[in-house]
Amino acid sequence: MKRQRWLSRYSGVRNRGINPKGFHVSQIKFYVILIPLAGLMLLPIIFIFASAFKPPDELFAYPPRFFVTSPTLKNFTDLFSKMSTSGIPVSRYLFNSVLITLVTVAASIIVSSTAAYALSKKRFKLKKTLFAINNVALMFVPIAVTIPRFLVIERLSLMDTFWVHILPVLAMPVGLFLLKQFIDGVPDEVIEAAQIDGATDVAIYWRVILPMIRPAVATIAILTFQAAWNNAEISTLYVNNESLRTLAFYLSTLTSTTATGANVVAGQGIAAAAALIMFLPNLLIFVFLQSQVMSTMSHSGIK
Repeated sequence: MKRQRWLSRYSGVRNRGINPKGFHVSQIKFYVILIPLAGLMLLPIIFIFASAFKPPDELFAYPPRFFVTSPTLKNFTDLFSKMSTSGIPVSRYLFNSVLITLVTVAASIIVSSTAAYALSKKRFKLKKTLFAINNVALMFVPIAVTIPRFLVIERLSLMDTFWVHILPVLAMPVGLFLLKQFIDGVPDEVIEAAQIDGATDVAIYWRVILPMIRPAVATIAILTFQAAWNNAEISTLYVNNESLRTLAFYLSTLTSTTATGANVVAGQGIAAAAALIMFLPNLLIFVFLQSQVMSTMSHSGIK
């Protein structure tokens, strides 16, 4: 009971003052700055939606038009008709993408959160060294490690397997860094109270740590989802079996093969429609979890 009261009081302190329910005149100065910035950030999203519904003459208009004046569904009908001619059902690519994304998100959260808990609250040798290595990994863009990653995957015999989509992207350095910094803000007294009650490390991780870092976990879920859902590189480099490839790869190859020669006009419309289809899941998951992301940003500096 004492531990539950402590957790409740601690959560109340962390959540107080975030997203206030009332409006005060002093908040106007923030709206003056934030509303124009929000409008600026919305422009790419509006452009993606507008381009997907533009007819060919507007897609190739000069000077380019930002908004669509005569919306049409022809881009989507062309895309779906092109999909119907595929040798492998599109549902197979969609199933692969959904399954790979869900497994990757779940596994990445478990790996990153357990490693972050150990680096933040446990004592062992090379603890700082391991965290420093993770921070160094943040500096490398994916293309810089393409060759070493290919060699590792080949040595592990992961080529042309389902796991090649998951294992190489399982541990995200940014996820470990963010979760570790967030867990640093959890008071040691909470963990000590659980240990006094006889809780094991697994119980502390599951019942104490995870509930208190839900905002950070939601943020990592969004980042991992975007990385897995939009990833066409793995299907291109490491997979030869067409039935193991993802929807992102299929749409990228579909639009690239269509947007050549005499079909370049139709290809641009299909590419715009495909871009919107791939973008929508990212937008929906962010809208669904955005309140948790805001809490992560607010609490990331609290100790």
